[in-house]
Amino acid sequence: MKKHLLALCLFPALSFTVLPVVAASTSLNPQNVATAPSIAPEKLQRLSWLPLAPPVSQDIALNTASASLNEGDISGPVAAVALPADQGSLEVTLASIMKDQRVYAPNVLVLDSQLQPAAFFPSSYFTYQKPGIVATNRLEGTMKLTPVLGQKQIYLLIYTTTRDLAQTSTMINPAKLYAEGASNAIPDVPDPVVRHVNTGTLSLKVKSEQNSGNIMIGKLFGSGESKPVVVGSANASTGSAQPTISTPAPMAAPAPAAPAAKSEPMLNDTEKYFNDGIRKAAKAGDIDKALKLMNEAERLGSTSARATFISSVKGKG
Repeated sequence: MKKHLLALCLFPALSFTVLPVVAASTSLNPQNVATAPSIAPEKLQRLSWLPLAPPVSQDIALNTASASLNEGDISGPVAAVALPADQGSLEVTLASIMKDQRVYAPNVLVLDSQLQPAAFFPSSYFTYQKPGIVATNRLEGTMKLTPVLGQKQIYLLIYTTTRDLAQTSTMINPAKLYAEGASNAIPDVPDPVVRHVNTGTLSLKVKSEQNSGNIMIGKLFGSGESKPVVVGSANASTGSAQPTISTPAPMAAPAPAAPAAKSEPMLNDTEKYFNDGIRKAAKAGDIDKALKLMNEAERLGSTSARATFISSVKGKG
């Protein structure tokens, strides 16, 4: 299963910090949204977004009754998921189940609270995984996302493309799997070819990680006020989700507010301690830790921690 571990901040000037950990993943750059599809905002707003609150496991059936998009290279049924942006870092594992030698090859476009593209995971990110005790043959990948302050929700648009439909995947031959489990010689038999189709079943697992973050979703500090974004209603579901078009409901992303400062000024040594910690964490790519230090410093009365944080993550610290 592929996990992409990296840190990313989205500023108005779109500056990035990337820390690749898994060698096989370094060729993929999720924050390069230039390669992501361009989708009309009104079409995104009309989708019915399924809200999921971690920890949660959710199966999503994609079929002819599901919401669909046909724009550019996107073809057929899609899944639209809304995740909370105020519970720390999120670890999202997406699996597409192989059945009857068919599979839905997922792509994931991550959108911030204003429905602006923030990260893009193409179908090549979701690789084949062998069946286990509680899992079957599948395409799977794990995404680690850190919503920045001032957002209530972020969004995952899961879709497949005409290019994906022209390709295939390969699953391990059951005879090889049996021989491997029995410690026998692996037989020389061909592996079944799995066709890519535009229907299928997705399995989504989401958990929050308060102490770690990788891909930051959304603008850290916007310039001016953001206009409210209206999206389709998002009704909770406990079974297979089949999004439908519904009446839009207003949703606004509040501007980030600094924690209330103490009335007493912070001592110079304490202020320096926190500012040095913020610079060190930002330089190491640990944006989540830098955010926590900034919040704690402001709670204790710091007047310079926020400016230190902003300049540090912009590389000017």
